[in-house]
Amino acid sequence: MLASRGPSIGLACGLVLIFAVLLQSICVAITFIYFTNELQQLRDTYSKSSFACFTRDNFFLENLDPNYNEDGDPCWQVKWQLSRLIKKMIARNRVETAASSVKGDVSLDSAATERDAAESAVPRVAAHLTANKNRKSALSMQNPLVRSGLGFKMNTWEPSRRAHSFLYNVDLRDGELIIPQTGFYYIYSQTYFQFLEPEGVEPSSDPASDSVRNPKQMVQYISKYTNYYPDPILLMKSARTSCWSKKAEYGLYSIYQGGVFQLKRNDRIFVSVSYEDLVDMDKEASFFGAFLVS
Repeated sequence: MLASRGPSIGLACGLVLIFAVLLQSICVAITFIYFTNELQQLRDTYSKSSFACFTRDNFFLENLDPNYNEDGDPCWQVKWQLSRLIKKMIARNRVETAASSVKGDVSLDSAATERDAAESAVPRVAAHLTANKNRKSALSMQNPLVRSGLGFKMNTWEPSRRAHSFLYNVDLRDGELIIPQTGFYYIYSQTYFQFLEPEGVEPSSDPASDSVRNPKQMVQYISKYTNYYPDPILLMKSARTSCWSKKAEYGLYSIYQGGVFQLKRNDRIFVSVSYEDLVDMDKEASFFGAFLVS
């Protein structure tokens, strides 16, 4: 009796064990298959949703609410990251543009400041005087320079603008331009000489006559007065000796000269000529001027 019952119990235990193992294996396989399918579906769904974020009609960054965060919307993270990137790029561009504008304004302000400083440091000084036919009689009355060999000073200049003349930051007194500040000046002058046949004298009609009138030595002087020396100081002179034929009714000639000189404040420059009776006071032909170079 005992021998026959032992194998039946052992067989039953073995069958139970085998059944448990098979059942566990089946459960594990079913669970693996189930979760694999679920993961694949989630992967496909997320992939399609990610690409759909860029193709959906409602993908607008301006409608993005930074306080919105729903786990069920896979596009929210994409929108949020892209929105932050765009905002950073826009902010950086604004900063660079503002910096460039400020730098340009500083450069313009610096250039304008330097220009204004240069203009204020060296003010413009210029003068241009023309002759006046109505005041020629004053030329013969001024004869203080004959003893010094500088001829007759011309003090008949017209300073008004109607005769193409002007005075800019400089004064005129007794035919002399008064220098307002120390510096280098370009000084120029032109004198128009005209020799007329005396009244009652007819030009020679003799073809064989080659005699000439008494030659005239025409000289133009530009001189200055300074506070450090009592006599005038010659700066420039130009001269020519002309012999006019007796057959001509009149003769014309002009002398021009100019140069750069260093002048002191309150120096006085003027023009003088050797023959005052030969000067033609035409405003387009006889003139005198100066301007500050530096």
